[in-house]
Amino acid sequence: MPVWPGDEPFHYHLSSAIAKGSIANVGSLQLSTHSGTHVDAPFHFEQSGKTITEVDLNIYIGPARVIDMTGKEIITVEEIDMLQLEGVKRILFKTMGWKNPAEFPQCFPYIEPDAVPLLASRGVCLVGVDVPSVDPYESEELPAHHSLNQHGIYILESLLLDSVEPGDYELIALPLPLENGDGSPVRAILRR
Repeated sequence: MPVWPGDEPFHYHLSSAIAKGSIANVGSLQLSTHSGTHVDAPFHFEQSGKTITEVDLNIYIGPARVIDMTGKEIITVEEIDMLQLEGVKRILFKTMGWKNPAEFPQCFPYIEPDAVPLLASRGVCLVGVDVPSVDPYESEELPAHHSLNQHGIYILESLLLDSVEPGDYELIALPLPLENGDGSPVRAILRR
């Protein structure tokens, strides 16, 4: 599993194994809180932001709409303005911007910070993307992260939407209750 350059690489091994005489198999994990599909708590990018245990779990459960943004380099105000979002609280953008799942991408679609107020005005509380970040790879200020947080919209990143058709689903993507956590890996599922 490729991780953001500099992050803790994912590693799993059996620290106890039946094959080696133990009474049970017991695994051990080593990973970044931003490994694979994950949620960002505001504390990830703002020192005084909420930690993962302070975020309402209801954000990560409920109706969601998958919207096809394949081929878009930037999710802009104009793109958002054309969407029918009445009653939609959770949006998952399918960009197909992560071309090779075996390599971490250095270029991928991102959200224009100016589009965030429009999302907020339509009642959106969660934005998900199928790429590693809502901001460009080279960003050092994370303007989309900050704008989303200022407008009360939470972030779900690195979704696997390749075989998911655009449309309405039920999303379940619960984070682990990591004390003082800046984020958490999730097992994100969509149900019709």
